[in-house]
Amino acid sequence: MRKRTLRRRAGALGTAGALVTTTLIAGSVTASTASAQPAAPTASERPAAPAWHGQDREARGAAVAAARAARAGIDWRDCPADWNLPKPIQCGWVTVPLDYAKPNGKQIRLAVDRIGNTGTKDERQGALIYNPGGPGGSGLRFPTRVTNKNAVWAKAARAYDFVGFDPRGVGKSAPISCVDPHEFVKAPKMDPVPDSEADKLAQRKLAREYAEGCYERSGAMLPHMTTPNTARDLDVIRAALGEKKLNYLGVSYGTYLGAVYGTLFPGHVRRMVVDSVVNPSREKIWYEANLDQDVAFEIRWQDWQDWVAKNDATFHLGDTRAEVQAQWLKLRATAKENPIGGVVGPAELIGFFQSAPYYDSAWVSVATVFSKYVAGDTQALVDAAAPDLSDTAGNAASENGNAVYTAVECADAKWPTDWRTWDRDNTRLHQDHPFLTWSNAWMNLPCATWPVQQNTPVDVKTGKGLPPVLIVQSERDAATPYGGAVELHQRFKGSRLITERDAGSHGVTGLVNPCVNDRVDTYLLTGEVDSRDVTCAPHATPKP
Repeated sequence: MRKRTLRRRAGALGTAGALVTTTLIAGSVTASTASAQPAAPTASERPAAPAWHGQDREARGAAVAAARAARAGIDWRDCPADWNLPKPIQCGWVTVPLDYAKPNGKQIRLAVDRIGNTGTKDERQGALIYNPGGPGGSGLRFPTRVTNKNAVWAKAARAYDFVGFDPRGVGKSAPISCVDPHEFVKAPKMDPVPDSEADKLAQRKLAREYAEGCYERSGAMLPHMTTPNTARDLDVIRAALGEKKLNYLGVSYGTYLGAVYGTLFPGHVRRMVVDSVVNPSREKIWYEANLDQDVAFEIRWQDWQDWVAKNDATFHLGDTRAEVQAQWLKLRATAKENPIGGVVGPAELIGFFQSAPYYDSAWVSVATVFSKYVAGDTQALVDAAAPDLSDTAGNAASENGNAVYTAVECADAKWPTDWRTWDRDNTRLHQDHPFLTWSNAWMNLPCATWPVQQNTPVDVKTGKGLPPVLIVQSERDAATPYGGAVELHQRFKGSRLITERDAGSHGVTGLVNPCVNDRVDTYLLTGEVDSRDVTCAPHATPKP
């Protein structure tokens, strides 16, 4: 799944309660291969991955770690100034094992933060822990929904402490890296759509070097960068907070983290809301899920073009989808021949424009930049799509997010190792779904040569004690297609599915739609769900 992007000079686009979660293609990353670094291991030399499925070692290790965390608690303090979190948000650390099969072995620290409930002591129902997705997203901004007086979350905030955390490998929690951040953001990258076999070979080389760079820079962490381990971390955080059961909100990849947690710890769940759902089927995690995403992105890209065409009086990009697409292809061809401003080629264009299929909140801003370019203002596009090489912290965060994304998806599941499989599937998909297919392929291709053992995904299912889970999904979501919500709904017995009809924004619970918002509030405050699944009308369409 595509998840993070370089920080742009123009700043992050608005989202539905999460960071902008688009990504630079991994195939465009140059990895460091200095001779002083160790070579990536052969298959026989790869470190053994933590074995969880069908064994009890990790379950016992998680219980040991949780009991230890419950005794230790969290030493809450004012947040460090460079974390940029306003008071009264407090910050702290939770210690977890790197390897849950060895709970008394090497430990890592996870950064957590919180803000207390805004209601009375009697109204308080505990902590609500959040994951925004990725893999690779930081949840530390979650408590700012209270300090920013976010009206959508005001009722929930009266009852719950809002708790965020950086998952293992992310941000301040034992961060991993695969390449020098400055090299990661340099532009322009190769056009992701190959013109020849030579182009494909070049992209394959870059993907292989990226995988090698991950091992060189973060090899000790890689075998343990899995969703099940992050789920175990989540249970340790629950214990450290003094919570007997977990209240959880997960968006995008955070839904898969919730699904795995609910499978491994069904009796530990109190309330769980999952929004914009990754298909948890073992067959989909992760190779097939990314292919499904390519199809869904094309559909939502066309939805945006239709909207732009309807608003031609504002944007002057054409009054039909075909005319808007022609403008896009012309822009893409121009950037391929001569990168705009010397830095914006086709790869950078996709990195910027894919925000529109992701989020309705980006529709106006992306169309405005496009319109300005067609009218002769190239600087607006450069400011929006080119990396800011002076943003050291932002670029390091982008590189780290991409590293975690790659590490988790590559370790969670077995990927095809035969290039012919990738070439066949993506060549076929590209014919009718050209917007994203090849860039998504190169981004994920490091998993074909991943230097540590890959695992069998958890079989997500209902276990003893799992309460009703609330599932929220827009019908035309590009990043997490609708079938994922249906699949999880079938696997979690007693769950309820809220569908936002004729909508496609990724991340529904952060949008203003009373049909959705009221049901999420009711569930979090009372535990009650509707007697049957619900279909809601779409939220308001953006206006220029």
